[in-house]
Amino acid sequence: MELNKSLDEIKVIEHLLYDAHVSWSSLFNARALRLTQQKVRNRVRSEGLGFLTKTLPQLGKLFDKVLAGECKMTRALHGFDAMNDSELPRFLGEFFIRVLQPSGEVLPIPDTNCVSVIRQILMLFYKYELPYTEAQTQQVVDSFKKTEDDLIHVDATLADMGVSLHEFTRSNRRRKITPEDLKDPLWHNTPSNRLRVIREARILLSGVFSRFDAYNITPRHGPGVVSTKERLGAKYLWRNISHRITCVYPIDAYFCASAGHVCDIGHGFSSISDTDHSAQVLLVPKDSRGPRLISCEPVDFQWIQQGLRQAIYELVETHPLTRFNVFFTNQQPNQFGALLGSQTGKYATLDLKEASDRVSISLVHLLFPDHLHRFLDASRSASTVLPNGEKLILRKFAPMGSALCFPIMALTIWALLTASAPDADTRESILVYGDDVIVPTAFAESAMNILEVFGLRINRTKSCVQGSFRESCGVDAFNGINVTPVRIRTLWNESPRPDVYTSWIAYANSFWDKRLFSTYNYIVGCLEAIYGPIPGEDMQLACPSLRWSSARNEDFRRRTDKHLQKVVYRVRVESSPSVTQVLPGWNMLLRYFTEAQKPATPRPDEYRKGFPDFKVENPFAVSQYTKRHTSILVWRWR
Repeated sequence: MELNKSLDEIKVIEHLLYDAHVSWSSLFNARALRLTQQKVRNRVRSEGLGFLTKTLPQLGKLFDKVLAGECKMTRALHGFDAMNDSELPRFLGEFFIRVLQPSGEVLPIPDTNCVSVIRQILMLFYKYELPYTEAQTQQVVDSFKKTEDDLIHVDATLADMGVSLHEFTRSNRRRKITPEDLKDPLWHNTPSNRLRVIREARILLSGVFSRFDAYNITPRHGPGVVSTKERLGAKYLWRNISHRITCVYPIDAYFCASAGHVCDIGHGFSSISDTDHSAQVLLVPKDSRGPRLISCEPVDFQWIQQGLRQAIYELVETHPLTRFNVFFTNQQPNQFGALLGSQTGKYATLDLKEASDRVSISLVHLLFPDHLHRFLDASRSASTVLPNGEKLILRKFAPMGSALCFPIMALTIWALLTASAPDADTRESILVYGDDVIVPTAFAESAMNILEVFGLRINRTKSCVQGSFRESCGVDAFNGINVTPVRIRTLWNESPRPDVYTSWIAYANSFWDKRLFSTYNYIVGCLEAIYGPIPGEDMQLACPSLRWSSARNEDFRRRTDKHLQKVVYRVRVESSPSVTQVLPGWNMLLRYFTEAQKPATPRPDEYRKGFPDFKVENPFAVSQYTKRHTSILVWRWR
């Protein structure tokens, strides 16, 4: 086993190619292996790491489009040297010819295992979190601002619909949308039919929220940073509460632990600012293409948003209208739908572009019940501050980072699609997890049209409607087989770091599961050169462990624990140092009431019953906090 502290991305690809050679020696022989490895080295030498993070993933995305039946593989598109008398690239050509015809179309009976090999090699470093440039940062910010400009036109259209809706509802009898309607490609462009969809969507959402009490929430703070800069326990020492919030959620009822709390600190309420602070845009690593933009909320808005979010989650995941169609904590239905759709072709997966940024506040007002508007409006940030200090008024309902972004976006998509579905079978087959959407293939084109009519944008190049390829909620499926590659995100570092240690152990284990043993051994060798012996899963220890490890029990310090009556070993674990902060008693009691009884995530098997059981977690020490991004590797007896 290699003992090299410096992991080389090229070496990882070379070991992947060697694993492909071992499994497909008759197809991918020693000569093909040597030439392909040399090609990788030459391209990286001339293009840099971008060959692994950009060029290969571009070929991988083109390959996915070919599998989905959207286009052919041609030499003009893939940009590699082509094989003789063929449109297929010479790079990995031995595998491409088992999947695609020389003309670039999918074979009648493609080899699914070769699909998995190709995608694993091409997409390995697609999500690699490289440092992003100033140009990439500016591009993301410009895109965010452009979306706001696009919503101006969307708002004008939705405003006209809102004016017409009342008269339309009063003067037209309720008529169901039929399959004959949807056969007309211009059906959605008819004003009366758009209004019919709005009316149906409003009826659906009114049914969901008919008994929803927006006052009956338990506010809480989220785990992320806030734009008003409070950290840890300081979030409970209220210095600012927006007047927009207190008009709906009074201070004494939602920001205090009890009536006694109100009486004891009532004199301090006059010193609390009622300034409406803005959210703040942050850029966080996403993948090799650049950063992701999120908007961190002011502390008072986040407090109420988290309470509303949890109440909506519990309602939607148990309500008869939505419990089998809209999910927030369980991705398995969408993942199974992707596998089934790739096998039968009956279901399509839709990919929405900038979905969280294109649900406008006007659309939310148009679809959601009137009695919810004051609560949703009071808990959303009306503006955000860009990295350059520019203040931007938000026309979207909530950007990514708001606790209400995910549930409101999912319900908006579900309501529009369900309202325009032609029959009960179609309605029951719609699955929504955030912006991951699965619909019957026969309804897919109509679904994309109706979403675009209301300002959402479909990424048609990533939506899978034809062919035998589908992707949803992290699962890539082809012909009913999971062909999801291992995607490496965390940058390697030669200094001991907890994120590198845990992440790369997980990557190695994933390669082991795929029987890519040479790649597994190379990564494990690099890890052991820095961290020493790493326990294997056969030792059954509560710490990061490898599927298989050459380390023996004797390689670790051990002792007998008389209380556990077993032998324990001294191993590395990831730990987050706790910080003790003593707050005024009432503030600590407020934290206990709001955080000690957080609902736990339901188990996946509970969804099969239709009624997930939201259990209560154990109480915790209210004076202890954990700082974000402060994890360290420590030695512990396990």
